[in-house]
Amino acid sequence: MVFFTWVLNFQGALASNRKRSGSKRCNPHFNHKNKTLHSNSLVFQRFKKLRFSSMDQSPEKASSSLNDTVSRLSRYPDSKLHVPKEVQAPVKHLKFGLSIPNPNPNPNHDFLSKKLSNAKKEAFGSFKYINKDKEVVTVEEDDEDSGSWLMADAFDKLSLNHSDNDSKAYNKLLKSAERRTNKLKDSGPQVKVVTHELFVPLTKDELAEVSHAFSAENKKKILVSHENSSIDIQGEILQCLKPGSWLNDEVINLYLELLKERENREPKKFLKCHFFNTFFYKKLVSSEGGCNYKAVKRWTSQRKLGYCLFDCDKIFVPIHKDIHWCLAVINKKDRKFQYLDSLRGRDGKVLNALANYFVEEVRDKSRQDIDISSWERDHVEDLPAQKNGFDCGMFMLKYIDFYSRGLSLSFGQEHMRYFRSRTAKEILRLRAD
Repeated sequence: MVFFTWVLNFQGALASNRKRSGSKRCNPHFNHKNKTLHSNSLVFQRFKKLRFSSMDQSPEKASSSLNDTVSRLSRYPDSKLHVPKEVQAPVKHLKFGLSIPNPNPNPNHDFLSKKLSNAKKEAFGSFKYINKDKEVVTVEEDDEDSGSWLMADAFDKLSLNHSDNDSKAYNKLLKSAERRTNKLKDSGPQVKVVTHELFVPLTKDELAEVSHAFSAENKKKILVSHENSSIDIQGEILQCLKPGSWLNDEVINLYLELLKERENREPKKFLKCHFFNTFFYKKLVSSEGGCNYKAVKRWTSQRKLGYCLFDCDKIFVPIHKDIHWCLAVINKKDRKFQYLDSLRGRDGKVLNALANYFVEEVRDKSRQDIDISSWERDHVEDLPAQKNGFDCGMFMLKYIDFYSRGLSLSFGQEHMRYFRSRTAKEILRLRAD
């Protein structure tokens, strides 16, 4: 009986719990605030599930929850971003701005690069002789160059007119050349004093003619045709004589033709010379660097030249080395093989090749054997040197010009702009109508 009563009470409790549970889930008017006391206990609060959404919360409760979150975060210090340290790789520090040497250097390229670098440094250093007003400043007598420096604009003015100031500038240029002549008198016999005709400034009309020839409208126009050499000079070819440009083969070869014609007109005024063109040495020297006489044997027949090469006092041979012009001279008059480089370089192979050529030439043309064992191999060092990277061709032409007159090399870098304009004018005298 007791057991039966206990079972009935248990079933009634279950039914009661189902009603109470169903009312909470299904009754929309159920109030969550009316909870039993145990729901507010610490144990219940600790184990109740967290809510992951605030959609069921009121705006006021959501705002207070956000404020609580901010207040809790404010208790902790601000986090700092970790900045990785910069990796310091080993670096080779070089002194004086030098570069790391090339493991496979080209001797000729390195030599020319070094010479060109030195020339640029000297060129920039030369501006200490020029003031801001572009006036001519006389250098003291004991200066190693023994010359005065002239700005390009001042020299243009010298060529345009003949005012008192320009005459003074012209006289200073001339005195500069004369001082160098006096300095070189002790270095060799029969050194002639430089003549004024080598430095006569261009007139206004002559300078205007040169400027017009350099203009863009004459770029494709043939300005000069030389019949004997079959050389045509267009405006774009002549523009190599503008300051800052490298001289080309056509202008150099035509100028050498004009030097020979000058000698023929006034044989007593000039030495008897022969001027090879810029292609001779390339033809003479084989790929191995030897002397290929058969390749140039017919270049100098007496029937073709009108004279015997062996009778010349000096034989001039232009040498082109990729980006640089040099000069070699077979100087029969002084019994020398000479090499002139405006960057003061040296090349014994060139002199040996010309020595072998000259022996073969004399044997072939005159049936004689010449003894050159006593001839000097001379790398001329006391010569005007260029101070930029583009005037080597002009220096070479003036070496030939002065030597063919029997003169010392009495000029310098300060004359190059004038020599360019003068050379252009001499070529334009052959202008075709």
